[in-house]
This record gives sequence, structure tokens and C-alpha cells, in this order.
Amino acid sequence: MVTIIQYSLIAIGIVYLTVFFNDVRKHKDQVKSFGTTKSIITAIIGVITNFFDTLGIGSYAPQAILYKLVKIVEDDSYTPGTLNVANTIPVMCEALIFITIVEVDSLTLIAMVIAAVVGSLVAARLVSKLPVKKVQVVIGISLGITCVMMALRQLGLLDMLGHGNEANGLRGMSLALGIIGNFICGSLSSVGVGLYAPCMALVYFLGLNPLVAFPIMMTSCAALMPASSIEFIRLGKYTKITSIIIMLSGIPGVYFAAKVVKNLSLDILVWLVIVVVAYASISMLRDGFKKTVEEN
Repeated sequence: MVTIIQYSLIAIGIVYLTVFFNDVRKHKDQVKSFGTTKSIITAIIGVITNFFDTLGIGSYAPQAILYKLVKIVEDDSYTPGTLNVANTIPVMCEALIFITIVEVDSLTLIAMVIAAVVGSLVAARLVSKLPVKKVQVVIGISLGITCVMMALRQLGLLDMLGHGNEANGLRGMSLALGIIGNFICGSLSSVGVGLYAPCMALVYFLGLNPLVAFPIMMTSCAALMPASSIEFIRLGKYTKITSIIIMLSGIPGVYFAAKVVKNLSLDILVWLVIVVVAYASISMLRDGFKKTVEEN
């Protein structure tokens, strides 16, 4: 069944690349060279941000900042589209690599990925009506509590949490909770709440090996991103040369990070997850409260 997912992702990737390069060919007059220096800087951004994305930290926030700093996106309104279009293929590579190197139960992987996709499609309309900033505050607080509890468990102060996190699959009620949880993660991704950190926390609480979070969260995103990216391509709301360079340079960043994650000890991996969840919590709380203060 994992092989079916791999072939499906490859097929989706081929379709996506066909749409992307057809658009680039039709609008080749818009593919303006940055020059050698800025092209190299852009490539470095692609390698580094996708390296950290593969560790679960995410690439969108740092890329958005660097796009503006280095001036490699022609218009701020093109930033969301460029982020999606440029990073779709690296994320699909993340999924393909981790499906191969991490032992994960096929039923658990497929069920949770489908749940995330359905969540993003079905629940997106409902979730999109919620106040985004309030959602960010709630999720930020939840992730903060999760981070503290995980850290206490690692320090031996809360042994009942995450005891025996060695399983690579779920069954029964645990699988049902995993499906519901990833459905929620998929729906929240439609309002800008990243899927990675909540999925990591979900996997940990369900008793799975923390490494299993990587193929689940990355395959979920790999299944979600092409549709939104193709929509940005159709609208022409992205910077083409930036997308090309980030796309190509991001792949080696993914490869090297996957090697690092695979060779980490379980204890170090759990602390990495704690750092990622803490980072996501702080980011969401900062964004949520910043807007609330401004409104007041």
C-alpha cells in the first residue's frame, strides 16, 4: 500500500510539474534573471529553509521574511503563491524519502493522510469562517501545553505521557483518534495554522514513534499542496524565477536533512519535536496576540 502512495505522489508531481513548466513556457517573458549574486543567494535560501522544513520546523515563515529582505519576489501579493509553488516539489520529495526510510504502518499512513486531505477540503469552508487570530491563539496555547508536558515526560517527571513510544501503527480507538486529529490538522491548515507541529504532537500522544510523524505529516502536505499551488499558477500570482530556483535548490536541502533525522537517537528526536512544537506555539501566540492588540 505504501508503494501505491509513492506512485500516486509521483503521478501528482508529474502533473504539477507539467502545469508549472507549461505556464513558465507561456510566460517566458516574465522569467527575469536576478543575476549571478542574487540567484546564488536565492539558491542558498532554498537549501537552508527546506533543510529546516524537513526537520519539521517549516520553511514558509523564514522564506517569507527572506523574500522581502533580499527582494526576490516582485510584489508582496505574490508571496503566498511563490511560497506554495516553490516548495511543493521539495515537500513531495520529503514525503517520498521518509516513506522509504521510516517504517510506518500502511493503514495508519493512508488513513491519516486521507483524513488530512478531506479535512482541508470539507472543513476548510467552516474553519475559514472562524476568526483566524483567535484560532492561532487557541492552537498556540494548546501547543505550548503540549510542549511543556512532552518536556516533563523527557525529564522523567511525567512518566505516564508517551510511555513506550515505539509503535509504527495504530488500530482501533487509537486509529480513530488519529484520523479525527489529522482531519482537524488538515482543516486548520486552510487558515494558516501549519500542519507539522500539531501532527507531531498528535503522533506523540497516540504512542507512536516520533519518527513516524515525518512520513505522515509530509505525505499529508504533499497531497494538499499541489491543488493550491496550481490555483496560484492559474492566477499567475507568483514569481517564476524565484519559484524555479527555490524548487531546484530545495531538493538537496531535503535530502541532507533526511539523513540527519534518520540517524538521530530517539531521545534527541523527541527533543527536536519539543523544539518544533515550542517554536510553532510561540509563533502562533505572537501573531494572534499582535493582531488582537492592534484591533484593541
